Amino acid sequence: MDHEAGTSQVHVLDRLLLDENADPTNLPFSLLQDITNHFSLDHQIGSGGFAVVYKGVVGKCMVAVKKLSNTFAVPENKFHEEVRNLIRAKHKNIVRFLGYCADMQGKMEEYEGNLVMADQRNWLLCFEYVCNGSLDKHISDASCGLNWRERYQIIRGICEGYFFSMRRELFT
Repeated sequence: MDHEAGTSQVHVLDRLLLDENADPTNLPFSLLQDITNHFSLDHQIGSGGFAVVYKGVVGKCMVAVKKLSNTFAVPENKFHEEVRNLIRAKHKNIVRFLGYCADMQGKMEEYEGNLVMADQRNWLLCFEYVCNGSLDKHISDASCGLNWRERYQIIRGICEGYFFSMRRELFT
């Protein structure tokens, strides 16, 4: 990555992290690749059926970068809908969504003995990093010390946050 271009891209992410009112934005694939050390295993912090989550380092701050896998199994409009929903969901009980990347590049691949140009989709979502780990593990783990009332309050707060952000969108 060009140092000057890379520095200005990092400044965009720095601004998003510092300004809680900043709107999520389109982030370049090269930036997300750079801050996760090319999506290295050392930066991997979680994985699921459709994505791998990496820790991204932005100066002294960290972000979570969710890289969707098997993107051709997911219709493009579903990804767009997810990004729209994440942009709308702003509440103290919801991890802050910082940005997204929808990048497509041609890549030479072998197919039936021939080299062909194939589209490679890169769909990524970038969130504020939360150091306590995955919420589902936190609320379902008895060793975390939360009683059922506290767990209910957390779940209710998340639902209220999502409902509030959706309602705000409908009436504005």
